[in-house]
Amino acid sequence: MITAGDFRNGVTFELDGNVVQVIEFQHVKPGKGAAFVRTKYKNVITGSVVETSFNPTAKFPTAFIERKDMQYSYSDGNLYYFMDLETYEQVPISEDKLGPAFKFVKEEMVCKVLSYKGNVFGVEPPNFVELLVTETEPGVKGDTATNATKPATLETGAEVRVPLFINEGEMIRIDTRTGEYMERA
Repeated sequence: MITAGDFRNGVTFELDGNVVQVIEFQHVKPGKGAAFVRTKYKNVITGSVVETSFNPTAKFPTAFIERKDMQYSYSDGNLYYFMDLETYEQVPISEDKLGPAFKFVKEEMVCKVLSYKGNVFGVEPPNFVELLVTETEPGVKGDTATNATKPATLETGAEVRVPLFINEGEMIRIDTRTGEYMERA
């Protein structure tokens, strides 16, 4: 059990039969009246975000989310197959559970598969990936202002904005959490 007074960012607990994760919290002690905890939390299965206040003594059951390293093998229609690195078992995961950052994942990459009580609800790709630029326009010298960028297509089909000096055939590092170009690899 966890009390609302013990909330920290990233804590997961059960609320009304749903698994939720604390995004932001703030302990508030008004001049008049009782203290409370203002909380913004996200339902980890549906992704919906809710803001509410709790009494600091309110108790909730702790939810343990399993994060397991699995290797992305291949896709077949809208099913994506991941291999458990310990048992070599193939696990199919539907496309709607992958999330927007999955467009930066290519075959053989190791991702974290998130599950609660055996039910997979999400896939976290590595924070940084190195991908090949397959298509981009050449940068024109003298065509620069501060931080000028151009669109580039990567080997996974994802599109990102890159600086003008990046050319086709170069490996670049991408931050999958923001979808932004970081540096040449």
